[in-house]
Amino acid sequence: MRRVLIDTNIYVGFKRNDASVVNAFRSLDLIGVDVCVLAELYSGFRLGQRFEQNDHELKQFLNNPRVRVYSHDIETAEFYSHVYAELRKKARPIPTNDMWIAAVARQHGLTVYSKDRHFEYIDGLILRT
Repeated sequence: MRRVLIDTNIYVGFKRNDASVVNAFRSLDLIGVDVCVLAELYSGFRLGQRFEQNDHELKQFLNNPRVRVYSHDIETAEFYSHVYAELRKKARPIPTNDMWIAAVARQHGLTVYSKDRHFEYIDGLILRT
């Protein structure tokens, strides 16, 4: 089973019809979306001129049976603390939302699909770039 957790830049690539992202999505069994990604997307929508259209398109995407939204719970917070500590010891900070994405990916055994290279700093994280 091919299961990923997407970063915001992957959703944006999908909406921009990036062939590599569109083709990758065709081969996936599950496309996970962390709640932090949704927050980033909605924040961008609110700053733009097409909130209603972007909101509608995102809701269509989320209604796809292969798409699942992942929220955070106590276990996620524990995974986050491990990611945070590892990066702190390496002196390799990354954005907070990306640490949450990494925590959810570890918690649920998902591959992180992102164009951001800083996910490589996290040991044991399976990446698709």
